[in-house]
Amino acid sequence: MKNLRVVITGMGVFAPVGLNVPELWQNLLAGRSGIGPITLFDASDFDVRIAGEVHGFDPLAYMSAKDARRTDRFVQFALAALEQVLAQSKLVINDSNAYEVGCIVGSGMGGINTYTDELNVINQKGPRRVSPFLIPSITIDVPAVQIALRTGAQGPNLGVASACATSADALGHAFEAIQLGHAKAMFTGGFEAAVTPVGVAAFDRMRALSHGNDAPEKASRPFDIGRDGFVIAEGGAMLLLEELDFALRRGAEPLAEVLSYAATSDAVHLTAPDAEGSGAARSMEQALRRAAIAPEEVSYVNAHGTSTPVGDPAETRAIKQALGDYAYRVPVSSTKSMTGHMLGGVGATEAIIAVQAIRSGWLPPTINLDHPDPACDLDYIPNHARQADVNVVLSNSLGFGGHNTTLIFRRYVN
Repeated sequence: MKNLRVVITGMGVFAPVGLNVPELWQNLLAGRSGIGPITLFDASDFDVRIAGEVHGFDPLAYMSAKDARRTDRFVQFALAALEQVLAQSKLVINDSNAYEVGCIVGSGMGGINTYTDELNVINQKGPRRVSPFLIPSITIDVPAVQIALRTGAQGPNLGVASACATSADALGHAFEAIQLGHAKAMFTGGFEAAVTPVGVAAFDRMRALSHGNDAPEKASRPFDIGRDGFVIAEGGAMLLLEELDFALRRGAEPLAEVLSYAATSDAVHLTAPDAEGSGAARSMEQALRRAAIAPEEVSYVNAHGTSTPVGDPAETRAIKQALGDYAYRVPVSSTKSMTGHMLGGVGATEAIIAVQAIRSGWLPPTINLDHPDPACDLDYIPNHARQADVNVVLSNSLGFGGHNTTLIFRRYVN
């Protein structure tokens, strides 16, 4: 059986550098950082006082006040992004196609904000005061369930979690569901709202976060010798994937084609990556092989590039292993230098960035790359966007626990 072709027909995003796709893209090409002082809570006593927040997000623009009270912020992002996806894709779900449309959406942390709020309630007021909406506000599958309730989609429906690779894996599983004929269309992506006291303190105790409090916009500096950790961020993205013929029959515009998905596990440490990047290299190699794409056909690599001392050199080694000598000629950049690390929401966001690079012919930069680490010696598009002929984009998402995920996108040609 020949695998079915899968295209992207709708995209929605809420990120520290934009409340929609055009705004996100404009700010990335301009090299604008979305990192600043934490305002979501009082961080004055914290060692880390910076984050990537989604400023200007108003859930009441997308739901009632009652529904907003009953949903965690990560779910609010998902429902808001859904509206952008539906507006662009113009997909109408009815009795004739409801079982052909599904949802696979993830989160690394789930409703951590609501969970900690209700934990305070039980400690201060007792168990009878805990909200009955606690469980349906915090679990990983809530965005997918809420999307189904809003749209009537009755196809495959699940939440996924694989740390920082979450939304890339969600997209990969949605791609395979369509490719194998289990659905005709899938809402997919991931969202995070972990800029909370517990979230920030926990990641800092792991020594994972940057302490660049004095210059927040320069704190995320992937591949730079002065990097000291990632900057936690919130937000996420949703995409609508469709089987090509299904999309064309209803008059949808394919924005780009999803060519391939692969995932591996390092199996070496609870949080640290394989220092040699072997698992990440294998993920890229498998994705290229499944797409029948040679390394020299890759126009651009959107790197995971979180700005950690260990992670950036490991990914550099992985790219070299996977692409060989061509690794030194292909443009690579980390947009986390501007968005920060949106954890489970970042892979889908970077999928949108891949699509925008293909459609616009521009490559976003790695900002704050002023003093390159000798161990990170590829072409990281330092500080300024670059115009290019972009046909194929490879995007990496790597997560705590050794998750390695690679997606490959291509310009759509009928």
